Amino acid sequence: MSILKHVFVVLVAAQIGLTATAQEQDLSKLTLDRIYSSEFNGDNARSISWINDGEAFVTIERTDSGEDQLIKYESKSNDQEVFLSADALTPAGASQALRVADFSLSKDESKVLIFTNTSRVWRSNTKGDYWVYDLDTKKLKQLGTDLPSSSLMFAKFSDANKKVAYVSGFNLYEEDFKTGEVTQLTTDGTGDIINGTFDWVYEEEFGARDGFRWNPDGKHIAYWQLDASEIGTFYMINNTDSVYAKPIPLQYPKTGYDPSSAKVGIVNTETQKTHWIAVPGDAVQHYIPALQWINEDLLLIQQLNRKQNTLKIFTYTPSTDAIKNVYTETEDTWVDLGYPDVSANQWGKNDLLLTDDQSAFLRMTENDAWRHIYKVRLKDGKKTLLTPGAYDVAAFYTATDKEVFFSASPESPAQRYLFKASLSGKGKPQRLTPDEFEGINTYQIAPNGKYAIHNHTDVTTPTTTRLIGLPKHKTIKTLITNQKLKDKLSTLAMPETEFFQVETEDGIVVEGRITKPTGFDASEEYPVLFHVYGEPWGQMATDNFIGLYDIFLAQNGFVIINMDNRGTPSLKGSDWRKSIYRKVGVINSRDQAMATKALLKKWSFLDENRVSVWGWSGGGSMTLNLMFRYPELYQTGMAVAAVANQLFYDNIYQERYMGLPQENKEDFREGSPATYAKDLEGNLLVVHGTGDDNVHYQNMEYLVNELIKHNKQFTMMAYPNRSHGIYEGENTRRHLYTLLTNYLFTHNGK
Repeated sequence: MSILKHVFVVLVAAQIGLTATAQEQDLSKLTLDRIYSSEFNGDNARSISWINDGEAFVTIERTDSGEDQLIKYESKSNDQEVFLSADALTPAGASQALRVADFSLSKDESKVLIFTNTSRVWRSNTKGDYWVYDLDTKKLKQLGTDLPSSSLMFAKFSDANKKVAYVSGFNLYEEDFKTGEVTQLTTDGTGDIINGTFDWVYEEEFGARDGFRWNPDGKHIAYWQLDASEIGTFYMINNTDSVYAKPIPLQYPKTGYDPSSAKVGIVNTETQKTHWIAVPGDAVQHYIPALQWINEDLLLIQQLNRKQNTLKIFTYTPSTDAIKNVYTETEDTWVDLGYPDVSANQWGKNDLLLTDDQSAFLRMTENDAWRHIYKVRLKDGKKTLLTPGAYDVAAFYTATDKEVFFSASPESPAQRYLFKASLSGKGKPQRLTPDEFEGINTYQIAPNGKYAIHNHTDVTTPTTTRLIGLPKHKTIKTLITNQKLKDKLSTLAMPETEFFQVETEDGIVVEGRITKPTGFDASEEYPVLFHVYGEPWGQMATDNFIGLYDIFLAQNGFVIINMDNRGTPSLKGSDWRKSIYRKVGVINSRDQAMATKALLKKWSFLDENRVSVWGWSGGGSMTLNLMFRYPELYQTGMAVAAVANQLFYDNIYQERYMGLPQENKEDFREGSPATYAKDLEGNLLVVHGTGDDNVHYQNMEYLVNELIKHNKQFTMMAYPNRSHGIYEGENTRRHLYTLLTNYLFTHNGK
């Protein structure tokens, strides 16, 4: 249940003058009208692709007339030149250049794949049209012209640059982009049978979208085939687009129900015949979240069991049909494939990082009380610890032939810094981020390890982006200053934000972040709003820019507090993170409540009669649990897109952290907010999108029935056909946040 990314959106109540003119406003304070104008827009760097081993990079930029073009920058100097002009990106007979959603280069960097005219599949725009531009012949050509428009997925070059493979309609295709000859490599894809891509839950919980890999020989492709024919269909209902309601079917494996069967095959592109690999274990009761070629005759396959407490890594040799288990990792709780962290920028990139001339791979594990990076030798599984010490690695970025670059913060779980360590396992890891960049630092590091794109933020500073040289961390060019936004922020009455620790009556030390009202006076009492998440997929009390929402609330007299309970991905050791196993909804809500209780006792400026809580997704579930389980502490709650019954959520996420309901169903009942709806005493607003394919609207209706059954009064808002993010349609987000703020100000404001 991925935590929602924060956006620069601010809430304001109608009674404080939404339509006031600028002359009537106090320009040191925020209003909804100001926020929804362009006044506080920030800048973001567009994604880049390293070329020439990192000595240069290419990015998408706009011409003065607003057309896309590709610009090349030399890493050493940031000197630039046009890599692919808007004219080159204009098809014959067209009046304007292609709008570039994404691009990739062939291995020899002589050809460019352009992804355009995209459409959404679940969370991401992964369908679209692909064009190839040949830098040698200066020609632009569209792929798959006989297939439906905007239907191609994951197109990529073979290493020999002669052909491109892609998915359309659940089948794999190969195209010779010079001759235009198209070969269909699979024919059984139907929607129940899925070739070369994935079902809903693989995408949501493993970040798995692209489901095929070219062999370096250019004659074979390894690909996934999922059989979703036994997956139950969940129906969402569209009531607004026609006179008669339209059911929207969704293959969605609920907790306790079998996942899709998954297998891996290698198709010969000349004969179109597939050889299926005999991966050990039941194909339904195991997941295959990753596979990659090591060389032309060696494939690496990662497999997780249904409970996700055992990871096995196999090598497969096509020439001999031999499969070998080279690595096994087990946990009493769960094994993470990719670790959620504020500094991790590789979600969905499940391939293992190969080192030592591809004879070893890097793996982060939690088997020794902390999360560390190990180098694992393929031939015998021998492990070498690369990051010794009593601290957690937050994420790792890349490796050269000598070093691995990773993120950590041994002194503060709220911050992140860049380190490097030797691949030999000798010596002490070295911090590379200078002291001046206190806060959250993230990096996109060049393959050669000599350059990086560096992003920095802290609680008072929007993100700045720099091109730097490594290992000295010398700034070559500041790419994004966000100076305009900083100047606008300097005109506002700004609150102060601090970090704290509080010990609960259970002896648990909880990390937190507090933003105090502008003009704070410790002798006064203030309403307090706890913004919560609290599940294994998100950390809240981090040293990144607090955003306009918190600034606005602080200007209107609120204390805003974020805290990280046990079970959140805070850098406090494996026991901290794994203690939530089979206790989601129980241990995390108790930590939040007991920390709240301790703060109310510790800080007299918190008004214990005006305590509010709100959250989204997992934070919505936390809000419900706090309101129902601890009504003596919280007077008002606002729960958005919450899971009310854990049995209604998807199997990969919920079973990872809770086990199988066939074995411990009582744990699911105990952790579900709806179980305790009968104990509601305060003011509750519940909000949900009826088109939420992630946390289904079913959760809202189930909760509403429980509240009605026990005669509990509440307020609800349904957003027709909106997804989990509740953003589709004109003015939706503004309406939502105005609703939330009016509710908060009415029930717990000053």
